Amino acid sequence: MFTGLIEEVGTILDLKSNGDSMVLTIGCKHVLQDAAVGDSIAIDGICLTVTELHENAFVADAIPETVERTHLPTIRLGAKVNLERAMAMGDRLGGHLVQGHVDGTAKLIEKKARGTEVLFRFQIEPSFTRYMIEKGSITINGISLTLVEATETTFAVSIIPHTLEVTNMGQLSIGDSVNIECDLLGKYIAKLISKTEPIPTSFSVEQMQ
Repeated sequence: MFTGLIEEVGTILDLKSNGDSMVLTIGCKHVLQDAAVGDSIAIDGICLTVTELHENAFVADAIPETVERTHLPTIRLGAKVNLERAMAMGDRLGGHLVQGHVDGTAKLIEKKARGTEVLFRFQIEPSFTRYMIEKGSITINGISLTLVEATETTFAVSIIPHTLEVTNMGQLSIGDSVNIECDLLGKYIAKLISKTEPIPTSFSVEQMQ
């Protein structure tokens, strides 16, 4: 489990395809502190397991399901990626509960400065927006953010200067794909509602027997 507060921006040093899977080598420093093989690190919001540790890098494998659901097919050598170690019990939850299980991708369609902040608007499949509400939480490339707008096919967030400085959001260009994880609580509520039978307003004798 993660919080959506990025600890470091790493660099893709190597990418290898293994059939439909991928092996990534990420250059970094901070998240390697007390890291061990088998630990979970979120890479642009994707929870992956550390398989190798080096002095200033780590290696992680992405299975076909992960590759298919995320922006990994479009990522390139030298790309900057947001990194966060799994939270420890007792840590402050400064963002929101993030699983690191990416639901899908969205495409940046607008990037506009508004005073000191920057508005980012994304296009996404309508099946995801049912979990989005204005002022609700959304995870974009592993960053816990607040929705300022949600329609049937788009959503928007406003990014403050600090977030632009400590994440890879400022490097996004129109048309770029990002990883999206919808709010965990919203998904559970939607699931429960869809499975709940309507409460009957009257009963027949047969139903009461």
